Amino acid sequence: MAEPIGVRDLKNHASQIIRRIREEQAEYVVTVHGRPVAVLRPLDEEEERRLRHQSWQEFLRRAAVIAQAVGASRNTDLNAVEMVAEQRRY
Repeated sequence: MAEPIGVRDLKNHASQIIRRIREEQAEYVVTVHGRPVAVLRPLDEEEERRLRHQSWQEFLRRAAVIAQAVGASRNTDLNAVEMVAEQRRY
């Protein structure tokens, strides 16, 4: 059963609460003025896998944006990878 915890206690004891969630699989219902607003619980394997995949996809998307910006800032037909390779020759 999930243990209720007020938002103030959550703020003041966040490290200990996260440690209990991670190590003891504890669950909490976060309350504000006594009313439940959120649930804190450990991720299951599928959720963790999905979040890691999303993080990786976001990283690749940002890298592509940066590569395009670098390529667009140069007066050349080379892409960013080709420019780095060319720099290494010198």
